[in-house]
Amino acid sequence: MPLHQLILKTIFTALLCYFPLQSNLAQKKIKVMITSTADQTQQPCYVILPRGYEKSNNVDKIPLLISLHSWSAGLEQAKPELEKQAVKLGWIYVFPHFRGPNQTPAACGSELAQQDILDAVVWAKQNYRVDHSRIYLTGASGGGHMTMLMVSRHPQIWTAASAWVGISDLAQWHTLHEKSRYGAMLRKSCGGAPGDSAIVDAQYRQRSPLPFLKHSNKVPLDIAAGIHDGHTGSVPISHSLLAFNEIATATGDRLITANEMKQLSTPQGRLENPLPLDQEQDTALDREIYLRRYAGQSRVTIFEGGHEGITAAAIDWLQRFHRLENGSIYDGSKQK
Repeated sequence: MPLHQLILKTIFTALLCYFPLQSNLAQKKIKVMITSTADQTQQPCYVILPRGYEKSNNVDKIPLLISLHSWSAGLEQAKPELEKQAVKLGWIYVFPHFRGPNQTPAACGSELAQQDILDAVVWAKQNYRVDHSRIYLTGASGGGHMTMLMVSRHPQIWTAASAWVGISDLAQWHTLHEKSRYGAMLRKSCGGAPGDSAIVDAQYRQRSPLPFLKHSNKVPLDIAAGIHDGHTGSVPISHSLLAFNEIATATGDRLITANEMKQLSTPQGRLENPLPLDQEQDTALDREIYLRRYAGQSRVTIFEGGHEGITAAAIDWLQRFHRLENGSIYDGSKQK
């Protein structure tokens, strides 16, 4: 057989072996429509169930993971690594649309968008064997923004949350992106630019996590950002650092100083006098850490990277926590 035919045959055989294997590892996405309790519209949502869930007679309760799409995305955004990890852990994975890309008044942290996420949680509880003590939330970029907002506005729902490279102050972000598509999207969502009117300013405030993060202090919130974001990416690390300081103020823990923020916010920024915590090793994150601070059960991490989320680190954080019968949240990692 000619060499080129042999090579093609080998590749074809490998593909036949590979793709059935992959289909066995992946679980089917189920598209459902959930009635909004805010405006009675039908809102789309994807669900991925643990392997064998439909045929199982098991009565054990199962953790619920709510995953949120990024700023310009919607329901069809794929998150293959997170989906794969949810299936591997045997969790129920729910991916709501929450009004889609952040370019309409109904999206971008609106009351409607918030309610869509809450409705998705209730719907999952009503239709599946959800473990109410383990309801987790995560997202990156616009999903990080919405994760922080949901934990701040509705802290009673969540066992733990992980927010990556999220926007905490929409008005501040508009200042940075006034002439970019992000600025235009913000103006479409909030009815104008900051300063246009008191009504517009109120919209920016109500849709931003920062004014409400003090209410999140009872939920273990993991906030993380790559050191290069804001230079090579769209969201400066100050959004994560200022978000953490709101929580630290509420818990009475040490704040990140303005000088520390300045040192880290320059290209290739580093702390002049890092604390021991700032040099932690984290095998799940698997990146060099430049700042790590704790406030209550929450933390912030600035790591070697850009505008990205690290699935393994998010999962490692979330699975530590479950809610006790008295309502407090238990950190299983403290017992290791």
